[in-house]
Amino acid sequence: MSRWSGDSVRIGLESRTRGNTGHATAGGGTVSRTDRAAVEPVAALVAVLAVGAALGLYVAAIDDAMPEHDRPVAEATLDRIEPGVTVGGVVDPERLAGVTRLRYATTVEVRAGGETWRIDSGANAPALDDPFASDRIAVARRTVTVRVAPGRNVRGTLRAAVRR
Repeated sequence: MSRWSGDSVRIGLESRTRGNTGHATAGGGTVSRTDRAAVEPVAALVAVLAVGAALGLYVAAIDDAMPEHDRPVAEATLDRIEPGVTVGGVVDPERLAGVTRLRYATTVEVRAGGETWRIDSGANAPALDDPFASDRIAVARRTVTVRVAPGRNVRGTLRAAVRR
């Protein structure tokens, strides 16, 4: 049951609310169940919405404080190149020559069965095994199945190095 603001409750004296069950208190008076603290449903919903909004603002503030979540350029390059060199889920190294329009200076390499196939975008293309590569060179690798001979497929690695 809920009370409205016109009801008066006095601890130690008799209350004028309906449904007084006559529970004894430490002060000697009686307090009914309806006299206990209760929250109206609308007030509870407003409180839940306020807490939810506060948590949402907190998460947004934390997300803005974090570093940018840019997708690495080398991973994006592999995602763009792999479908062009893959036939039926198997990388065909001969199709690597057909890869064109590389946006940045890029080197792409396929290694499998002791063989290596490589393409690059020009003279300033980065080396894949450069131990002194700067932070501006991103390298990504992916394990793939490679066709090394007609009817012979082996596990290999597709790698890309991109200089931005």
